[in-house]
Amino acid sequence: MKYKVTLNGRTYEVEVEAGKAMLLDEYEAIVPSAPAAPAAAPAAAAPAAPAAAAAPVVTGAGEAVNAPMPGTILKVNVTQGQKVAEGAVLCVLEAMKMENEILAPKAGTVTQVLAAKGATVDTGAPLVVIG
Repeated sequence: MKYKVTLNGRTYEVEVEAGKAMLLDEYEAIVPSAPAAPAAAPAAAAPAAPAAAAAPVVTGAGEAVNAPMPGTILKVNVTQGQKVAEGAVLCVLEAMKMENEILAPKAGTVTQVLAAKGATVDTGAPLVVIG
């Protein structure tokens, strides 16, 4: 069976037989450029770009618990001022159709909750601050 695979702008033609792969051909992939806009078109005022959602800012004293991977917050189990034990489930993060429990790294008091149900977070985004 033959496959064409493109990696980092290079296309590889690969043939696979009974668990054995063999490279047949290698060549540069060419990306077609977009057609140029007509020069006679009048310049219209560009609409204002929507403000980007600002990343949450840690203002509470203590240790920030960060998202280990990008995903969507399904549930937030803590509130500001709540005491938590080490290993308590702070929130649930869905990533790649898996529900991941975010646990408290230490016992303490929640000084700030930065995660909200339904929010999309990136890797390393602060979710909760424990003091």
